Amino acid sequence: MADEHDNHSNTTADSGTSGSGSDQYEKVCFLCRRPESVTGPMIGLPNDIHICSDCMQKSFDAMKNSNINYKDLMNLTSANVIDLSTLYGQVPQNQKIKKKEPKKKEPAKALDIKDIPAPHKIKAQLDDYVIGQEHAKKVMSVAVYNHYKRVATDTMDEIAIEKSNMLMIGPTGSGKTYLVKTLARLLDVPLAIADATSLTEAGYIGDDIESVVSKLLAAADNDVEKAEQGIIFIDEIDKLAKKRNTNQRDVSGEAVQQGLLKLLEGSDIEVPVGASSKNAMVPLTTVNTRNILFICGGAFPDLEKIIKERLNEQSSIGFRADLKDKYDNDPELLSKVTIEDVRTFGMIPEFIGRLPIIFTLSGLDQSMLIQILKEPKNAILKQYQKLLALDEVRLDFEDGALEAIADKALERKTGARALRAILEEFMLDIMYEIPKDDNIGEVVITREYIEGNGGPGIIMRGQMPKRISAQQ
Repeated sequence: MADEHDNHSNTTADSGTSGSGSDQYEKVCFLCRRPESVTGPMIGLPNDIHICSDCMQKSFDAMKNSNINYKDLMNLTSANVIDLSTLYGQVPQNQKIKKKEPKKKEPAKALDIKDIPAPHKIKAQLDDYVIGQEHAKKVMSVAVYNHYKRVATDTMDEIAIEKSNMLMIGPTGSGKTYLVKTLARLLDVPLAIADATSLTEAGYIGDDIESVVSKLLAAADNDVEKAEQGIIFIDEIDKLAKKRNTNQRDVSGEAVQQGLLKLLEGSDIEVPVGASSKNAMVPLTTVNTRNILFICGGAFPDLEKIIKERLNEQSSIGFRADLKDKYDNDPELLSKVTIEDVRTFGMIPEFIGRLPIIFTLSGLDQSMLIQILKEPKNAILKQYQKLLALDEVRLDFEDGALEAIADKALERKTGARALRAILEEFMLDIMYEIPKDDNIGEVVITREYIEGNGGPGIIMRGQMPKRISAQQ
C-alpha cells in the first residue's frame, strides 16, 4: 500500500510539473504551426488543440465553396473521425515556442511644469549633438518649452494657449530630421516620423492621414495618454504642394493638406491599434491631437527662385535699383523666406496658418562639415575610433584629411549624409586589413590617401611610423 501511495504521489507531482511547464510555452496553431504571438488569440478545441482565426476562416471558406453535404457531416460516427489528440502528441518538445516575458509598463506620470527644462538647457543639450544651426535650435527650444508648458497648464484657467506647431525649411542633409530625433530623445517623449510622400486622400492607394497618429501610438507602446503628449514629425512636407497646370485629381497634394488641418488644429481621431490601416479585424481607439506637437520639414526645392523673384521685384524700381544678379550667390537667401513665398510654392493658406512658427536651416559649409565629423558626442570619427580601439588599434585623422573629406561631401551636395558614405568608402580596406596583423598599433588617415595620391600611415607597435602605398 505504501508503494502504491508513493507511486500515486509521484504521478501527481509529475502532472503538476508538466502543467506548469506547459504554461511557459505558447499555443501553436494545429494547422499552420504559427504561435499565438504571431496569429493573435486562438480558438480552443478539446484535447488541447488550438486553431488560429485565419485557418478557421479558411476552413469555413473551403466548406462553403465545396459541395459538402452537411447532413453527412452530422451523421459522422466515431469510426470516421480522426483522433486529433494523437496527432498533437507527435509534436516534439524542441519545436514548442517559449512565451516571452511581458514588459513591465510603468504608469504614466502627469506632466509637471518643474520637470520641463528651460529653453537654454534644451539648446545646451542640442549643442552636444548638433553642430551649427544656432537660430533653428533656439527657435525649437523656445517652441517646445512653451508647448509643454501649455500641456501642463491645460486646465489652469480660461486663457487658452495656442499650439506652437513648426515648419522647418532647409536643404537636404542640413539636419532637419536629426534635430527632431535628438529633441525627442532628450525630452523622453514618444516620436513618430512620417513621410508625406506616402500620404494620400482617403479612399486611394497609400497611407491615410490618420496613419501618422497610429505610428505615434505604436511608438508610445499603445499608451493613448502618453501618445497624446508626443511629437509627430512629417518629413518631405513640400511634396504636398499643389500641382500646377494639371487636369488630374490631386489626391496626394492639396487634398492631403486639407486632411491634415484637423490633426494640426486638434481633434479626436480614430486610429487602428497595431496596424496602419482600418479594417474589421483591427480594434480602434480614439486619440486627441490637441496636445501633440507637429513639426513639418522639407527641402522646398526652387523656393529660393521664388524668394529671388520677390526681392528683385521690390528692388528693381527707381533710380537706385539693384542689379538682378544681386541675390544669385547669397548664402542666406533661404532665411529671407516669408509666408507668401511658401504659399506661392503651393502650400494652402489654411495649412500654413496652423504652422505659426516658420524657420530655416542654413546649408553646411566646409568648416561645419569638419565640426560634424569630430565634435558631436556621437561624431562619425569617434565611432570609427571606437571600432578600431576594440582591436587595440589607434585611429587618427590629419587636418588635411578632414578638409579633403569635407570638400568631397560638398561636391556631392547631399549635406552631412555624404560624410558617412565617403568615410565608409575609404575605411573599408583599413577595416578589412587591420585584423590580419596584430603588430599594427596605429593608423593615420592622410590627405594623400583621401585624394588618391598615397596611402594611410601605419605605425607598428614599438616601431617608427611608415607609409603604405596606395595600391595596398
